Amino acid sequence: MRGADAREASRIDASAGIQPRTLNLSPQRYADPTDWVSFSSEPPRDSPAMAQHDSSYKLLFSHRKMVADLIRAFVHEDWAAGLDLDTLQRVRESGITQDLREREDDVIWRLRIVKDGRECWLYLYLILEFQSTVDRAMAVRLLTYVGLLYEDLLKSGEIGPGDPLPPVLPVVIYNGSDPWTAKTDLADMLDPSLPPQLRHWQPQMRYLLLEERRYREADLEGLPNAAAALFRLEDARAPENIQRVVGCLIEWLAGPENAGLRRAFVVWLKRVLLPARLPGIEIPNLNELQEINDMLAERVMTWTEQWKQQGVKEGVKQGVQEGETKLLRRLLVRRFGSLPSWVEQRLEQAGEAELEAWADRVLECGSLEEVFGGVG
Repeated sequence: MRGADAREASRIDASAGIQPRTLNLSPQRYADPTDWVSFSSEPPRDSPAMAQHDSSYKLLFSHRKMVADLIRAFVHEDWAAGLDLDTLQRVRESGITQDLREREDDVIWRLRIVKDGRECWLYLYLILEFQSTVDRAMAVRLLTYVGLLYEDLLKSGEIGPGDPLPPVLPVVIYNGSDPWTAKTDLADMLDPSLPPQLRHWQPQMRYLLLEERRYREADLEGLPNAAAALFRLEDARAPENIQRVVGCLIEWLAGPENAGLRRAFVVWLKRVLLPARLPGIEIPNLNELQEINDMLAERVMTWTEQWKQQGVKEGVKQGVQEGETKLLRRLLVRRFGSLPSWVEQRLEQAGEAELEAWADRVLECGSLEEVFGGVG
């Protein structure tokens, strides 16, 4: 997060009363800055569109309520009953070296947990994945990240001599359209034929995967929960569904204590969700969730009609082009006989202008190579 996005995050954190704890990360031996946390997806990671996606999403999880709601809605194990959500503190990296400067796209929080009758810190390590392909090595990456976190906690004095290491909950939030097929347990990536005694000495790492596509609207709509609302918004395809969830957020995030999170949702909706769901529609400059809700209410019917008309036009255009391709194929077969695979490939990939040009040359040329410009 850089420039205006970084200033916006700081302003919103301050308005929400969040005092991020500073963790000074020490120089490491990893030269590739993408080793820390990468958001590799389409569009390219360094593109303006992807930077807005990443920073807007991270901005949401820079708010205490968002993280607390994530835990409430999606961490259902027995030990979670011992978590004190009122003690959530964000761990923000600062004073880092050049090698680590690009490794700021993770989100780290800590909170108190009662364990065996005593309290200790639990670190919540959030990885936000915007990938078109699944990262098979996620468990390996997290093994590195958690190791670096422990190393810095030791160097900073957060862990005293003789103190046990604090527990860490690694969470991967994945919003891709393809199923997440990577192993969530590092042990499952090892050779299953290893001797049991040797397997005993192998490193261990598991992470909690929150795969948004697996949560159905019916399971989430009854939860008055900001994190569940985010998942519902990402799954929404129609503007009326977006409007319904935005209306819920207005109710759930009422009050001055949630002003920063409301604004973070506005930023994410304007920069990420609405441009993706409403392509070609100009999004006005709005600053409040209520304004977005009103805009959706006013324009849903208009936008729906525009989409229908656009769909009809595109369907007609596609139908005409498919008809031209079919007719040109018949002409070519009648003149030159069965068509080789390279011709079929050219026909499938051709645009309207190419089809017209080839059709004009069918009766004039003596070979397929001549019709298609000498390319075989």
